[in-house]
Amino acid sequence: MNDTDTIAALSSGRPPAAIAVIRISGPQAMAAAAALAGPLPPARQASLRSLRAVDGDLLDRALVLVFSGPASATGEDLVELHCHGGRAVVEAVEQALFATPSLRRAEPGEFTRRALLNGRIDLTEAAGLADLLEAETEQQRRAALAAAEGRVSRVIRDWMARFTDLSARVEASIDHAEEGDVEAEATLLADIAVDRQALLDEMTEVLSAPPVERWRDGVRVVIAGPPNAGKSTLINLLGGRDAAIVSPIAGTTRDRIEVPVRRDGVGYVLIDTAGLRASTDDPIEMAGMALTHHSMGIADLVLWLGDDLPEGDQHVRIHAKADLPERLSLPPAAALAISVADPASIERLWNLIAKRTAGIVQASDVPLHRREWIACRSAVAAIEERGDDILIQAEQLRSARQHLAEALGMNATEDMLDVLFSRFCIGK
Repeated sequence: MNDTDTIAALSSGRPPAAIAVIRISGPQAMAAAAALAGPLPPARQASLRSLRAVDGDLLDRALVLVFSGPASATGEDLVELHCHGGRAVVEAVEQALFATPSLRRAEPGEFTRRALLNGRIDLTEAAGLADLLEAETEQQRRAALAAAEGRVSRVIRDWMARFTDLSARVEASIDHAEEGDVEAEATLLADIAVDRQALLDEMTEVLSAPPVERWRDGVRVVIAGPPNAGKSTLINLLGGRDAAIVSPIAGTTRDRIEVPVRRDGVGYVLIDTAGLRASTDDPIEMAGMALTHHSMGIADLVLWLGDDLPEGDQHVRIHAKADLPERLSLPPAAALAISVADPASIERLWNLIAKRTAGIVQASDVPLHRREWIACRSAVAAIEERGDDILIQAEQLRSARQHLAEALGMNATEDMLDVLFSRFCIGK
């Protein structure tokens, strides 16, 4: 991949569609577009043009938009061709474009990567764009948009500026100490300590929220209990589809079954597990039981359908098959009774699940990715223990600024960028 090449790609959805947007970016973008459309319109002024092949054959009539670098999405000359969205139209226009020797097809995420390299966005905004393309819930959309629009960058840059100010004041206190002005030094150090603690408290509050990857994974709700307790029936009812085989034969479920559900803007992963019994000689059933125990260990919430509730705050006993004559009474330890014959009971169970897991993937005003979260947490760790030596304090502040620079991707490696932009589609 050569960053000086001129690239082009379809940036809108796959044809057929009403409109197809083809983007061209790079040093030869204007020339390549002019070869098809003739004289280009002024920058940022949409104009209707006839797109023609080299032999003069009419390909389409399209709106042409010109964005001169560096004031463009990629930071370089960029042209958009808004064509009709039929497959044949797109193929004909692309064929004419790529006949130009100076042009090549863009790689996935290359337009955004150029925006990053040209300083139009930073790494946190690029990561937000990647999340926005993958967002499946309202919570994910809001978090991704906040990052893509620069909210995370602004907060971290503000923290960096305040660390820089603290560093300058620490250096000033060193000067006062060298001059023997004890009173001025003491006053300055006291003010520094107050502002340092305020910054530490603010960062700690932001870091109390989980990284955005945790939101994307969804709330893990495990359905567990003894064989033939109604686990597979329950996951089908909660998921709204027949995801698991339901049978009166105990031990039908041997493997873990996961069902993703989006509800009220939150993502859940419902996990059906093999039934647990005291002992078994069946090696396959033993493996299934081991997987059940592992699933329960990493669950955010366990819906337990057995009589003896395992220890753990994340366990909730559910009284299943409550329509059977021998199960009409709700046991004292059970939180809720459910049955296939009572659809309202499943809705009540969903309300219970939402209430019990509300804080697990709680949205944050500063949605940090795990990489950013770790870097910011490292910055906090660098200043949590304030040393008495003023020179140590200066080094702690320098270290904190360095970690925040890592959060913004100021020293990002090519491998890191490759991993990020592999999540993008061609044309973005």
